[in-house]
Formats: sequence, structure tokens, C-alpha cells
Amino acid sequence: MEKSQLIRILRTFDKKEVREFRKWVSSPAHNLRQDVINLFEYLFAGNHLYSDVSLEKEKVFEAIYPGKTYSDAELRQAMHFLLKTVEEFLVYNELLQDEVRAQTALAKVYRQRQLPKLFHKTLDAGRKSQEQQPYRNHHYFENEYLLQFEEFNYLSNLGRSVPLNLQELSNTNDTAFIISKLQIASIMLSHQKVFKTDYDTGLLDGVLTHVEKNPALLENHAIAIYYYSYMSGIESSNEQHFKNLKEQINRHGHLFPLNEIRNTHLLALNYCIGRLNAGDLAYVREAFDLYRQGLDKDIFLENGLLSRFTFRNIVAIGLQLQEFDWVEHFIHHYSGYLDEKYRDAFVHFTLGHLHFEKKNYSEAMKLIARFDYDDILISLVAKTMQLKMYYELDEFNALDSLLGSMKTYLQRKKVMGYHKNNYKNIIHYTKKLLKVAPYGKDQKQQLKQELETANPLTERKWLLTQLENL
Repeated sequence: MEKSQLIRILRTFDKKEVREFRKWVSSPAHNLRQDVINLFEYLFAGNHLYSDVSLEKEKVFEAIYPGKTYSDAELRQAMHFLLKTVEEFLVYNELLQDEVRAQTALAKVYRQRQLPKLFHKTLDAGRKSQEQQPYRNHHYFENEYLLQFEEFNYLSNLGRSVPLNLQELSNTNDTAFIISKLQIASIMLSHQKVFKTDYDTGLLDGVLTHVEKNPALLENHAIAIYYYSYMSGIESSNEQHFKNLKEQINRHGHLFPLNEIRNTHLLALNYCIGRLNAGDLAYVREAFDLYRQGLDKDIFLENGLLSRFTFRNIVAIGLQLQEFDWVEHFIHHYSGYLDEKYRDAFVHFTLGHLHFEKKNYSEAMKLIARFDYDDILISLVAKTMQLKMYYELDEFNALDSLLGSMKTYLQRKKVMGYHKNNYKNIIHYTKKLLKVAPYGKDQKQQLKQELETANPLTERKWLLTQLENL
């Protein structure tokens, strides 16, 4: 019973939902079965919902049918009816959370029952609720369309001589569609770059052409923010798209719910990372500023947690700018927002990275050695830090062993193309660096030329510096 759909759902209930559902399941309007009520009360008594012993079928049956012989079919029936009652409760609450849609649905009922005064009163209430909404995202404009559509249905039944709101209906339909299409296209583009997946974007070309021919549409902040999100992704050389996107985020980000503005922030950060990978180091500061803004507004927290990958990326960007004090404060302050099962590993890794950048190699070595996490790319970053420390500390035997293990690691693990080529180049050019004679001018010049043109090579700057120091 522990693995049943019913138990999984009930374990998500908070205290308020339990109180409200108790009233719901006890109401004859929603449930007429006493065994369903008994089952609910048993599951929420004490720690029954989380106890394997308490969830044994025979024990549950005895609690809801005292004195009766166990019947699996009867228990399953009670579970089925409780599940259906739970689902109806959840749907009802979800629908009522959207006040505009609830009022639009009620207006539809009054229209169908030919109650015009109640229809107008309810539709007006829906419009008032609509204008009081804090966000101006695609959901807002979809609701605007639904209000216009309900008005159209009412007017179209009054006779041929009555003017219809067809233009308003068409405009709101277009706006809702354009926003939704651009939003989805931006996410698809971002996903496509990471997972090398090709998507059919359907009517996107037509939407882009329409927006470009009608620049006034960009006065709508939802259209603008997703248009520039998409355009900065496909035209990375055009910095104006990114500047426009950043301006939209800064000035109008409050008009979007947290999950949407988080995705937009991540799209802007992806642009910065793309420029960084192309060697444009000016975008380190841009990325850092975006991360700080997001932290200030709690944008990166999901269900009270900060992604371990975002945590690591923020540290890496801050360290590139040598913002050591800020990074150390960030690690200690935000480590409490990491999922507990990853916390120790990522604190050790990021503190190790911090000490590495501060040239505290002995402390960095200790911390990185304590890093225990099975993520290929992060493990390669840790190995690269070890590589650089071994080289700078003249521990060439340890370095040679590490280079061999890294090569084997790359062969054994499924590393995506760009990253695999990057780390193969790091290994290759570190080995070449070890073979350069200190006074071999021609040899040094040849390697310098190779390092300057090699791609991808994230450690280009470090390798050139070590070559220069020979």
C-alpha cells in the first residue's frame, strides 16, 4: 500500500490541506461512504502515513472495518473512492486559485442559462480581477482572450445588428499565441544547444516575421522579453538583443512569476556563457551581475532549494573576477539552501576552488580530495584544478599519473562532444608543455601558436601563462 498513488499524493498534503480535505471528505456532497472517511482518518492519525508497518493492508483494513474478515477487494474499493475524492478536491482548489477563469466559467453558466444581469455582473467582476493581477505573462493574456471570447458568445446571440468584439477577440488571441510561441521557442533553443536535439518550431518563423514587421508589439513586455530571449540565442553576435533582454529583465521582471523570470534569467546567462566560451571575457561581469540580481530576488530558489549546479556556477563566475570575499560569504550563506544529500560534496568542492584561486594549494588539495560526487563534468573540473596545482608545485610524477587517469576517464565515460574535446586538448597541451625545453625559443613559439588557435580550450590562458614563465 505504501507505493500506491493514493499514499504518494497524501504525503504531499500540508496541514491546511489536511484540515480542508477533512471537511470535504465528510460532506455528503462529495462522499457518502463512511469507510472512506475512516481510511482518511486512519492514514492521518499519528505517523501512519509514513510507517511501513501501519500501511500493511491487513492493519489498515482492521482499522477501517473493525471485526470484519480481511478482503483485499473491499480495501481496494475504499482506496479507490478516497483517491477519486482527493483528486476532485485538488482539481477544485486548482481551478479556484485562478479567480479570473473561475469567474469566466461562472459567467458562461449564467449566459447558457439566459441570465443576462448575472452574466454581466460576473463578467465585470472577472475583468476587475483581471486588472488586479500582478503579472503580465502569457497566462494573463490567455485569460484576457477567454474574457473576450465569453463576451463574443453573449453578443453573437443578440442578433445580427449587434456589433461584435471580433477585433478585440482577434488581438488578444494573437497576443496570447505570440507570447506562448516565443516563450516555448526560447526554451527549445536552450535545450537544443545542450542536448543536441532538433525541434520543428512550426509557426515560429511567421511569428518572428510578424513581430519584426510590427515593432509596436515589442511594447508588450511579455512579447519583448521572450523575443529578445530567442533572438539573443540565435544571433549571439548581435549584442543588442542581449542588452535589450537584460533591460527587460531589470525593468519589467516583476511582471512575471518567479518560475518564468528564473527561466529568462537562465536564458540570459546561457548567452553570457556562450560568449565566454567564444573567448569574450567581458561577459564574466555580465554573468556575475545577473547571478547577483537573481540571488537578491530569490529567483534561483525552487521550493526553498538552490540547485547545486547553479551554486557551483555562481562560485566559478565570482572566482574568475577574484571576488574572493563575496564568494566565501556566498558559499557559507547559501550552502544551507543546497539539498542536504549534495551539501557536503559541493561545499568541499567550492571551498577547494576558492582556495585554489587564492593559491592556498595545500588547503585546496585537502578539500578537493574530500569531494565525492559522481558527476562527470564537475569531476573533470576538480581533476583540472589538481592538474594545475601539480604543475605549479613541480610535482611532475603525480601530474603524469593524473594525466593518464584523466585520459582513461574520458575514454570510459560518456562525455558530450564539446567537453570531451576540451579536456582532450587540456591533456594534450599540458603534455606538450612538459616537453618544452626552457630555452627552446622555436619550440615555445610553435606551442604558443597552437595554443592560441586550439578550440575548444578553456584553459588557454593558464597554459599560455605557464609557457611564458618557462
